[in-house]
Amino acid sequence: IHPASTTKIVTLITALDQGKDKLDQPLNISQEAADTEPSVLGIAPGDRLTVREALRGMMVVSGNDAAVAVAETLGGSVAGYAGMMNNEAVKMGAAHSHFVNPNGLTAARHYTTAVDMAKMAAYGMKNFPEFRYIVSLPAYDVKYLDGRPSKHVTTTNRFLISGYAGADGVKTGFTNAAGDCLVAAATRNGHTLVLALFNDDDRWEDAPAILDYGFRRLQTGK
Repeated sequence: IHPASTTKIVTLITALDQGKDKLDQPLNISQEAADTEPSVLGIAPGDRLTVREALRGMMVVSGNDAAVAVAETLGGSVAGYAGMMNNEAVKMGAAHSHFVNPNGLTAARHYTTAVDMAKMAAYGMKNFPEFRYIVSLPAYDVKYLDGRPSKHVTTTNRFLISGYAGADGVKTGFTNAAGDCLVAAATRNGHTLVLALFNDDDRWEDAPAILDYGFRRLQTGK
């Protein structure tokens, strides 16, 4: 299926793994990145912020522009970074996914499966504390290196701020091709459950119901 902005789960994990020594370096922002179609963080050439700050803003507000800038900074180009993402997907056991961009805008040969995306989100939650922190942010103040005021962004994830007990992420998505998407995670009694919903008009109702079922199975076996 088309993954829309749930793609950014893989963008983030790739940066945290393969670009971990560059997270606090300045982000390179090209005009092409700044001109990426919405949704956007709202960055422009000449803005001074680190890769880490861009990643945090990217995940909270689903910034397609930030995703492209991260890809160009860490991978040299969108295509170069997509290759890094595909290598990361293989490492995470996602055998039926292929990515050609970092933001999930609809493209030929850009696809995943619900199982693959759930695997990759679970991998991020398990292996990267920074991933777990970022995807749980209801809001964030993106900091600049030149002392200008921070940019306040708020989450696109209604599940995260719904009051669901233990909700701790992960990412929304929408394109006409993909429909409404949600990769959701919640933790109770030391157990984290992850689910992936694609082309689901009822994602905000289905996610809590399915997670309730999962936690009930963990507790009772039924």
